[in-house]
Amino acid sequence: MSTQTRLIDELDALHAHYAGAVTAAADAGDVNLALELAADYDRDAIMLMAEREGRHDLLAHFGLDSNGDRLVLQRDTPLRRLARSIARLRVA
Repeated sequence: MSTQTRLIDELDALHAHYAGAVTAAADAGDVNLALELAADYDRDAIMLMAEREGRHDLLAHFGLDSNGDRLVLQRDTPLRRLARSIARLRVA
């Protein structure tokens, strides 16, 4: 029997880690770090899925090269929207 972790479980753990880090950065008043962490989560989740599914050919569709470096600057995701909302609240 395989002991390999399910992809969804790995993604859930990754999200929980980054959501906690974004919240901690926001609580510390470091909005730029919160935004950076949200972007890092996107990259890490996409890279994890590509690696596990053997689909590196789709990375460019998500704005990444084969090393996970960004080809485009921004994507709109729930975690990024949360970080931007926190940033707006901190400025107000």
